[in-house]
Amino acid sequence: MMSDEPQLLAGRYEVGDLIGRGGMAEVHIGYDTRLGRNVAIKILRADLARDPSFQTRFRREAQAAAGLNHPSIVAVYDTGEDHRRNENGAVQAVPFIVMEYVEGHTVRDILKGDVAAPIEEAVEITQGVLAGLDYAHHAGLVHRDIKPANVMLTPTGAVKVMDFGIARALADIGQTMTQTQAVVGTAQYLSPEQARGENVDARSDLYSTGCLLFELLTGRPPFMGDSPVSVAYQHVREEAPRPSQFASDVPPELDAIVGKALQKDRNARYSSALEFSADLQHAMDDGTAPTTGTTPVGSAAWGGGAAGVAAAAGVAAGAAAQDGVSAQQSAGQQTVGQQSAGEQPVGSGAGGSNPYAPDTGATAVMPAASAWGSVMGGPPGPPPSVRPPSTGTIGTDDDMVEEDPRRRLLIQIGIAAAALIGLILVVIALFSLFNSGTGDEEPDPTLVTVPILEGVEKSVAETRLIAIGLTPIFEEEMSADVVAGRVIRTDPPAGEQVDPLTNPEVTVFISTGPDEITVPEVRGLAREDAITELENAGLVISTFETDHDPDIQADRATKTEPAAGQVVAPDTEVVLYISDGKVELPELRNGTESEAQQILVALGLIVNLQDVETTGANPGTVVEQDPLPGLVNQGTTVTIKVAKAPTTVEVPNVVGKTQAEAQTALSNAGLNVNVSQEPSLTVPSGKVISQNPSGGIKVAIGTTVTITVSTGPLPTPTPPPAP
Repeated sequence: MMSDEPQLLAGRYEVGDLIGRGGMAEVHIGYDTRLGRNVAIKILRADLARDPSFQTRFRREAQAAAGLNHPSIVAVYDTGEDHRRNENGAVQAVPFIVMEYVEGHTVRDILKGDVAAPIEEAVEITQGVLAGLDYAHHAGLVHRDIKPANVMLTPTGAVKVMDFGIARALADIGQTMTQTQAVVGTAQYLSPEQARGENVDARSDLYSTGCLLFELLTGRPPFMGDSPVSVAYQHVREEAPRPSQFASDVPPELDAIVGKALQKDRNARYSSALEFSADLQHAMDDGTAPTTGTTPVGSAAWGGGAAGVAAAAGVAAGAAAQDGVSAQQSAGQQTVGQQSAGEQPVGSGAGGSNPYAPDTGATAVMPAASAWGSVMGGPPGPPPSVRPPSTGTIGTDDDMVEEDPRRRLLIQIGIAAAALIGLILVVIALFSLFNSGTGDEEPDPTLVTVPILEGVEKSVAETRLIAIGLTPIFEEEMSADVVAGRVIRTDPPAGEQVDPLTNPEVTVFISTGPDEITVPEVRGLAREDAITELENAGLVISTFETDHDPDIQADRATKTEPAAGQVVAPDTEVVLYISDGKVELPELRNGTESEAQQILVALGLIVNLQDVETTGANPGTVVEQDPLPGLVNQGTTVTIKVAKAPTTVEVPNVVGKTQAEAQTALSNAGLNVNVSQEPSLTVPSGKVISQNPSGGIKVAIGTTVTITVSTGPLPTPTPPPAP
């Protein structure tokens, strides 16, 4: 609640009306009394100011953006702390950021309703983002949360990157993307390394920018799911689709550029924002990117480039307001610095539609007092408690909620006035067109230009021709290049001028598809996606077969019959093989250790190797395996036991054997023999009396065993002769 005297921060910033609030901060219209300019003041919510983690993030945003001075990045002018008393009467510091006051709409507003931007505008917006990122990356900063809601378009077409609330210095990339074990960022635009909680670098921002470009071209993000976890899993594990799979007018060059930006391995992506932007410029300079067949917001009908997109978003908001929807809800007047995924807008319920399919720009924003004053010609309407601000919106990192319904009335009045003026101008133009002759002069025929219809759907072509007074005549023919049901060409051709009164008929040739079809590659696609891909190609799935493929997860396609790349007739029956998540483990016993390891690695199985000393098999031979041959789950650990030459031996017991038998037994055991002799009254001559070491003891191979062999009893001494 504001007092009569405006609050003054740092002795120079007057705090005006509350424009909006979000999960972390409140944003006010402000006025810099020293420099005499309007500013946006973001103040950390008082209830969060006691939490060091929120203070740290808030200060990090200020520090991150304050050092960046680039036209594509929302500027931070100043930071400071306001000291207030809390409910306990204690004085606490509440940080604030003074930011550039910006007018415009976010890219999320442009994409509302899953409508793709025209290709030229999509590329121009992406290049604007890359220009800002290139500057930030050279300044040693990674944004980490590039998404449509964090990119703003001004009415002049300028692109501005905002919300450095979770940015990190490149010097700190040793820190992972987790905070208390939670991944930071927005699920639909996370790079694989962010989703895994690994270190990030500038190439992580380029992946997110690739996701942004994909959505601009198609009206949907590359990956969608029922939860953040499922979306993050797809970023890590699944190959990104081509934009042309969802928007047929996207040329192969842009497919390739998006594909490179969305590589799982960051080393395979663009190495810099400049390289990314250069490829986009090359694709556009070559004239390979056609305009879209429809006229969505931002198309040529609204004016070229990002400025056309921004203006179109404003007109769309006006139409919504006339239908009973506030201009703020439709046009989405946004403030710089949107919230990250997972932050709940203040005042919103916990329920609602799935926020991950696709992101609808979770940021609801209070329109500034005169945001439409500049876009649609409405009155400026300064906010109370501050000097008259310029039109625009305010920087914040969180979702905004409408604070003053009186502004909606001003917006609607401005929209209605602009619409009325536009209608009057149209009537005058038409009157002048049809009444330009004088007296009895014969008026010149009114010629119209046959529009470019190649690639658009039949119904769209019909609507466009009728709208300019021409009569479509449809004919069908086969085409290998144009999808069935879309226009191949027209007669008269596009660009030719005709008289709708004397020659109104235009023959429109509609594709029936190719007379030959190349079987598409579906390996790795989810079952339903593979079915859709094959059916869209004009093929019929006859049966499903189970396949044991070590590289493809369960319930995903492994191959087709006919195989991918083969040319077949339309409506050919195809067998689709689906992985069951198992592999066939073969017999490994009696093979070598090297062969067994190669087989297990090729099957994606884990090897557990154990050595077994034995004389029953040659060293290096597999003697046991567990599990036994048969089907096993992917990733199963397989234990193999490999024969190893023994290093010790048990000494044979040779006592009582003949000398020859003892020497043979000991030699066969790998032992050396040393023979000594002595007489014995009990052991016959030639047999072993004793041995050392004794029999049954384990000794190293090559040990010498001494055996004592009997020479028999001593001879009886001859008595001396009698004297």
